[in-house]
Formats: sequence, structure tokens, C-alpha cells
Amino acid sequence: MSTTWKIINYENGKPNHSKNSVSLKIDNKEITNQNTVANIFNNYFLSIVESLNSGNNKQTNTKEPNPLSYLINSFHQPFPKLSWHNESTREIEKIIKSFKSKNTGGYDEISTCILKLSTPYIISPLTYICNAILNTGTSPHRLKYTIIKPIFKKGDDQDITNYRPISLLTSFSKVIEKLIYTRLLDHITTNSILVNEQYRFRTRYSTELATFSLINNILTAMNNNLKIGGIFCDLQKAFDCVNHEILLNKLEFYGIQGKFKTLIESYLTGRYQKVTFNTNTTTNSPSKWDLINNGVPQGLILGPLFFLFYINDLPKIITKNNSMVLFADDTSLLITDSNKSDFNTYINQSLHNIISWFNSNLHVLNLSKTHYVEFRTKNYYEVKTKVTYDHINISNSTETKFLGLIIDETLSWNQHVDQIATKLCSKKSKTYCTSVYTTNNILCLYTFHFKLQHYFLGEIFKC
Repeated sequence: MSTTWKIINYENGKPNHSKNSVSLKIDNKEITNQNTVANIFNNYFLSIVESLNSGNNKQTNTKEPNPLSYLINSFHQPFPKLSWHNESTREIEKIIKSFKSKNTGGYDEISTCILKLSTPYIISPLTYICNAILNTGTSPHRLKYTIIKPIFKKGDDQDITNYRPISLLTSFSKVIEKLIYTRLLDHITTNSILVNEQYRFRTRYSTELATFSLINNILTAMNNNLKIGGIFCDLQKAFDCVNHEILLNKLEFYGIQGKFKTLIESYLTGRYQKVTFNTNTTTNSPSKWDLINNGVPQGLILGPLFFLFYINDLPKIITKNNSMVLFADDTSLLITDSNKSDFNTYINQSLHNIISWFNSNLHVLNLSKTHYVEFRTKNYYEVKTKVTYDHINISNSTETKFLGLIIDETLSWNQHVDQIATKLCSKKSKTYCTSVYTTNNILCLYTFHFKLQHYFLGEIFKC
């Protein structure tokens, strides 16, 4: 599948987001020295959380509640203590076999391909080491070094804010993380810890189900003649803003206690990272190693699961008239009510409650990119509700992009179909599309439109 998408992106003229060399423009000065650029990236990734929180504190004058108070009010009592067992050589072997065979590795340059080939010779001592790590609650210092590769997203490739960090672990660190992950996942499943509003990084919770949940709630409100609006939040650097102390306190509430909590605390503290662009050691100019103080880096096995623990109590702060859909850090809130006056009150109060939770948990909501969509039937027009926070107006919009779908205020899907038509007629295929557009492509678009509408009415179509 990945090879197929590479071919498609190449034919569509999309750039390769992974670069072996990067230049930056800072204060109108272009920097091309790769070692200098790498150190600038490393400092930026490590300091972004402090700069965001300092800016957020300037805007927030009131003292926010303790993060644990939200957790206690949401679930009322702590969860049972996690019970775990030592692993066997069979479990270690199964974990190693599940890794993709790659020739690249972490800073130790031991790839998963080498790890797989050497498994029969190291499985016994490796099992002993893994059990020692679990029993002592100590994460080895040598497994706390992570290589960061900046991945270009979109926009100006000389703007440092248009890159996101991806972590490259050592192969042995992946084995330890997978062991911790499976035990945490068993604990989550057994005690039904994660809320149903979260659809990311979970089995049987997909993008399609998240989209269906959102659309179904909108249609249900419309069918019941209720007023409905959605606040679509934009969090800044959500994974990087995870505070380790808050995370550990929340894990303890969820039953992660004793040596297992000590192990996770040891895993999170004393970690180092460096930035590199080229994996070729002969031409590489990486940054220096620097200490990581915040966040759960993207690319780590445990990172997404830790984030789900961190944000799990957020949906519990909303009232019964509201509903929320979480897809990792993508937060969408729907507010419904039959009374216009109550609706205006609820929607502004709900926004205030969400921002209060974000501030308390040291997350920063980008108010300039957060927007409000008021859904309506095609023949109904009314002055849109004014949504504000701290004298800042949240922009009203007629559409939003939700997990790749463009959802407009009347659920017409016209904008989404137009977007697909534009993508079909890319630069490299304009001549072809001009001749074929009126036949096969038009039929394809209308078929897609038809299937999409019926999917959200509960039917499942497989293209």
C-alpha cells in the first residue's frame, strides 16, 4: 500500500516530505549549514512548549482548577490497580517478529532487520533483561536516546514551524515499549478506562466511525428540530505539551501504581534527543544531544497511549445536551438545544469549560484557528450565534474539514465533491481529465456522492 501511494504522489507531483538537507530562513537570513540547522531545529522542538505556555499564561489571569480535580469529578473513584506478569521468551519472540524489517535504526545503528536475524541467539538474555527492567522499575539509560527527523508538512519549506518531529527509537527500546504497551492495553480493556468519544489509536475505533458519529449527531438534532452548532478546536503541539507530572498523577488514578508507575516515570525522565536529516553517517551533521523535559514524542510506541490517558477525562466535562468526538488531539464539540437563548448560553459556557480544562492541563488552544459552524437545513436562515472567549470572537464558518471530509453547514457535500474533482484533475493529468471528465469521472463523482450520503444514513458501502 505504501508503495502504491508513493507512485500516486509522484505522478501527482507531490513533494517528498522527508529531506536529507534543509535550509531555514530566520530574520531574513538563509541558513544552509546542516549542523547549525539541526541545532536550531532541536532547540525549537525542545523549547516550543515553554514558549506556548508562557504565552498562554499571559492571556489567562484566573487560576485554573487542579487537573486531578477534573479526573476525580469525572470518574469519582480510582480504578483497580494494574496487575502484570513477567514475559516469556515466546512473548519476546512474537514482539520481534511483529516489527517491520527495516535497515535503518536508532542511534546505535542496530536495525530491526539485524534484530530479527539475531533473535535465536539473544532471545534468552534479552528476556532476562526485560524481566529485570519490569521487576526493578528502571528503564536503562542507554535506551533513552532518540533521533529526531523533522518531517515537512506544507507551506514554506524554510519556515521551521512547518515541520513536525518524528522519533527514531533503538530496536531494543521498541521491545521494552511494546511490553509496557501490551500490559497497559490489557489494563485499559479489562477496566473499560477509555471513553467512547475517543476514536484514535484504538482497535475497532476507526476514522469512519468517528465521522459517522459526528454526522449522525448532526442529522439526529436536525430531525428533532433542535438548534445545533459545532466548535472545532485547534490544539497547538498537543503531544509535545503533555506534562510528565500531570501524566504520572493521572496514570496513578487509573491504577498504574507501584513498580509499574516507577518504570514509566523512569522511562519519561532523563531522555535525550538530537536532530538529524540524513541517516548516512558519512555525510550526516546532527545536532548535539539535549534533554527532553516535556511531551510524548510522535513515533514512540507508548506516546499515543500516554496521550489517550492524558486527555481521557476531557469529554466528561460537557453537559448532557452536548456531545464530543475526539480523534487524538482533534477535538470537536457539538451543542444542541431547542431554545435559542439557552443555546447561546450553553455554547459559550461549553467553550469556556473546554479552555479551562486545556489551561489546567497545560494545553494551548489556538483561538485564531478554532472555528464555529452552525448547522441548518437548506431553506432555513438565521443570524448565527456569536461565540466568544475572553473578549475574543471565535470565527463563524460555513464549513469545516473533519478527518479529510469537508462538511458544510447544510451537509450538502458539494464542497467535498468539488475538492475530489480538483484532485482528479491534477496538473499532470489535466489533458487526460479534460477528455474523460464528462464521462467516467463525472460518473465516479456522482457514485461517490450517492454512496457517501447513504453511508451516513447507516448503510455500509465498500468501494
